[in-house]
Amino acid sequence: VQLQAFGGGLVQAGDSLRLSCAASGTTSRVYALGWFRQVPGKDRDFVATIGRSANTIYADSVKGRFTISRDNERNTIYLQMNSLRPEDTALYYCAARSSSTILSEMRNPSRYYYWGQGTQVTVSS
Repeated sequence: VQLQAFGGGLVQAGDSLRLSCAASGTTSRVYALGWFRQVPGKDRDFVATIGRSANTIYADSVKGRFTISRDNERNTIYLQMNSLRPEDTALYYCAARSSSTILSEMRNPSRYYYWGQGTQVTVSS
């Protein structure tokens, strides 16, 4: 499975942005997809994950502001980000796992098998 993330950019606090992640390859085996973010010098942080049945889990820091969704026909997941804050500034990565597991375990980046390149989101105050 290959993943390509895009949609990042420079926005102001309070603005919205939608990230997309297109999957190619053996996508029928994809179980869960997720978004993570990372700032220089820090670990990669969990943002959101979505399972095959469209069940979702969010990090507390983005709950109520971000929405993850998946379009199985287009093999694409999205991250709608509203009410952006300067602390949301990071390099955002999408990731996928091709075997089933408990969705709550998908908060852990080590549970993912495939990663896309990052897309930068910068929120100015």
